[in-house]
Amino acid sequence: MRDSISDIEAIEAEAEKILESARSRANEILLKGKEEASRILSSDLPMGEVEAECQEIVHKATEEAQTTAEDSKKQAAQIRRDAKNKVVKIAERMASIVTGARSR
Repeated sequence: MRDSISDIEAIEAEAEKILESARSRANEILLKGKEEASRILSSDLPMGEVEAECQEIVHKATEEAQTTAEDSKKQAAQIRRDAKNKVVKIAERMASIVTGARSR
């Protein structure tokens, strides 16, 4: 039983790592977008073009960050579902062993 709890805790920790990684990656993407926008703003291009390009870069970075975060949330949710299914199977097996329904 303790091994099962340890397995579940390890799975949950892995899910949290995935989410944290996604958050970190999203922040990196946004930072790079902002840096690129600042670089463009400091260039000698006409302001209208610069602002439009900056907005496009930030928009793309935001979309990419959201996609990465959503994908990571889906992975974490799947890991949690898998852990729950494992717990249910372990509980069923333990119950069958205790009740003598299945002997090993």
